Amino acid sequence: MLFGWRFALLAMFVAATARGATGMRVAAFQADATPAMGEPLIWVQPVTSVMDPLLAKGIVLEDGRARYVMLAVDWCGIGGSTHLMLRQRIARAAGTDIKRVALQVVHQHSAPYAEGDGYDWMAAKGLKPLRMSAAYLEKLAGNLERAVAGAVAGLQPFDSIGVGQAVVERVGSARRIWKDGRILVRYSSTAKTPELALEPEGDIDREIRTVTFAQGTKPLVRMHYYASHPQTFCCDGRVSADFVGAARAGMERADGVAQVYFTGCGGDVTVGKYNTGQDSERAALASRMQAGMRASIAATKYEKAGRIRWRYADLRLPGKPVPPPGAGERTDQVVYRDAITEAFARRTRGLPVSSLRVGQVVIVHLPGEPLLEFQRYAQRIGQGSFVAVAGYGEISPGYLCPDEAFRQGGYEPSASNGIPGTEGRVKSVIRKVMGR
Repeated sequence: MLFGWRFALLAMFVAATARGATGMRVAAFQADATPAMGEPLIWVQPVTSVMDPLLAKGIVLEDGRARYVMLAVDWCGIGGSTHLMLRQRIARAAGTDIKRVALQVVHQHSAPYAEGDGYDWMAAKGLKPLRMSAAYLEKLAGNLERAVAGAVAGLQPFDSIGVGQAVVERVGSARRIWKDGRILVRYSSTAKTPELALEPEGDIDREIRTVTFAQGTKPLVRMHYYASHPQTFCCDGRVSADFVGAARAGMERADGVAQVYFTGCGGDVTVGKYNTGQDSERAALASRMQAGMRASIAATKYEKAGRIRWRYADLRLPGKPVPPPGAGERTDQVVYRDAITEAFARRTRGLPVSSLRVGQVVIVHLPGEPLLEFQRYAQRIGQGSFVAVAGYGEISPGYLCPDEAFRQGGYEPSASNGIPGTEGRVKSVIRKVMGR
């Protein structure tokens, strides 16, 4: 009997060692998300060529109690029933609850914008703007399921977590420029407004933040967070992961470790100061972004990983009234955008918001296109922790604007599906998922 007990204890020890002393495991995954020829990009522009592939990259985490999935897709937007369906399929592949799946997009504008509630609204009205086909969405869901299931099969123990941050030089710049008593809009390209490139960078967060899951100091996967539109061109049929995709790929080759890139609260931040749409400028932005990643990795410091805590909350926002159709031409793009606004105004389902805490590291996942104020808010209330924020989850509300932005006007409030009062609700749910 004594021998039997010793053997059982030894077996338990070996099993615990294989899973890591804390029971925590992680694995990275990647799936193809490149749309087929003829499928729509933002908004209804069909694909005509592929410059480089679009990817879905993320991680599966396990702590012995549950699994958690965080991923970023190289699409401009995923919303409504499309976002819900993909999260359901990912959750099934991971063997977890849908509330433990954070699905974000990187928000390149050379990529699809698929909002299923808007699609459903157009179909019910008999409207026929180009929509992402059910066949392609099924293919994407299958790609994600296989990639996530592969990650589950390849989970590795981790016992430490690393954090680093560094300044990214000459990439982001403020889109909202307050000058002579009014808001000027500096879009992602200043080809038509070269005078705006001469304005200062403005109010931005210049730092990239990197979270690394590791065995000791051996990295297993790195996740980067930076707040700016990752866009140098738009809407001409070319598919590309743009400069952030190139930087991510270059860093992965150089580091030999899986790299995942999340766009932070960059709703009012673009690369307009440094971009007029030239290929050379795109390459230079990629190089400077990769340099920021490299510096953040070099600054990384490791500590023992604490327990995992995942928090989830539904965000409910009132939608804005949809104005009656005007007398002007209603292009397919206008019809699609109005359909999303109408569907959001009628929506009863909440928007998913979540956070992951591992020791002193907190990662917050927000829906829509949050303006920078919400990233700063999360960092203020999380003072004492390392706080990284990913925006661009469920895209249906469009821009998440502080009330002051609604008062000032400008592009973002006009393109939002929300109304004043959004700020209080978003900040309240940030506090909830951060446990504050």
